[in-house]
Amino acid sequence: MAGILAWFWNERFWLPHNVTWADLKNTDEATFPQAEDLYLAFPLAFCIFMVRLIFERFVAKPCAIALNIQANGPQIAPPNAILEKVFTAITKHPDEKRLEGLSKQLDWDVRSIQRWFRQRRNQEKPSTLTRFCESMWRFSFYLYVFTYGVRFLKKTPWLWNTRHCWYNYPYQPLTTDLHYYYILELSFYWSLMFSQFTDIKRKDFGIMFLHHLVSIFLITFSYVNNMARVGTLVLCLHDSADALLEAAKMANYAKFQKMCDLLFLMFAMVFITTRLGIFPLWVLNTTLFESWEIVGPYPSWWVFNLLLLLVQGLNCFWSYLIVKIACKAVSRGKAGKWNPLHVSKDDRSDIESSSDDEDSEPPGKNPHTATTTNGTSGTNGYLLTGSCSMDD
Repeated sequence: MAGILAWFWNERFWLPHNVTWADLKNTDEATFPQAEDLYLAFPLAFCIFMVRLIFERFVAKPCAIALNIQANGPQIAPPNAILEKVFTAITKHPDEKRLEGLSKQLDWDVRSIQRWFRQRRNQEKPSTLTRFCESMWRFSFYLYVFTYGVRFLKKTPWLWNTRHCWYNYPYQPLTTDLHYYYILELSFYWSLMFSQFTDIKRKDFGIMFLHHLVSIFLITFSYVNNMARVGTLVLCLHDSADALLEAAKMANYAKFQKMCDLLFLMFAMVFITTRLGIFPLWVLNTTLFESWEIVGPYPSWWVFNLLLLLVQGLNCFWSYLIVKIACKAVSRGKAGKWNPLHVSKDDRSDIESSSDDEDSEPPGKNPHTATTTNGTSGTNGYLLTGSCSMDD
């Protein structure tokens, strides 16, 4: 194990030439980032998760109720052992051949069976109230951490001149504000990593999981080799649009359509400007070129920049989705009301269409069958609006 640790913490990989770990030990005169500091992120991530549960229950939920957002979910599908077995063990989307077989077996018409499967699928989707509470928590955290980042960075020289990220590197002391900012961001991403398995499931689960992994690795990596100055620029820049997105989703769930449209447009403009403009021209420029000129490349420098390029690839992917959503929204807006967060089920996990329209007749043409299966009447009326979770 000692040999593995010595290999992993090889100074020739992590640090510039002629710099050792002993040079970056804490002294009475200066404090530097230490790898063991990162252990603080785990208990803090648990604390953040607990704060989230309390916030959603005692702050977000009362706000949602005040906005007349109902907690009731979609219409419950009537119990049926045969259809439930098909749904859980075989398929949630039966094809035409299977529908015809079930129709003969149950003496139901095909449309009633399709309605049952649609209702059963909708049962597994969270209510609008749940979505609103999740978005309000994220909005509150993103707003706080972005505000803190701006207040911290405006007092630093490297915000105004990025070359200060590399002057006297790696002998740059760690301030209390910088340490708090970094550990808070790392803890939040760890909490997202674990809560992603219990949160609202989205189609882009894999992409978001990769994003969280890259973010955690990038924060950890830049802290260990003391690239924290440029790391703060990356963090603050990527937090700039997130609060606007969550605010747009909250307005969407509360059915404040004009506010939703405005917030989404603001989000799209900020996101594309920061991710496709400022990030490559400002941050990547200093990490790739200014650092090369002042410090020079070394192995971990290459890894750090490769991670940033991967982040930029994700930025391009999400920018493409945003533009695609906006184009579809504008084209649909010519014929009806424009709702950018309510466009298409296939564009993105968090941008799903409204609920399927349910017929009012009971699910079965045979009166005896309808009675034994507890068929119900009335329309579903449950709005399955999606949520756009681009948390970076």
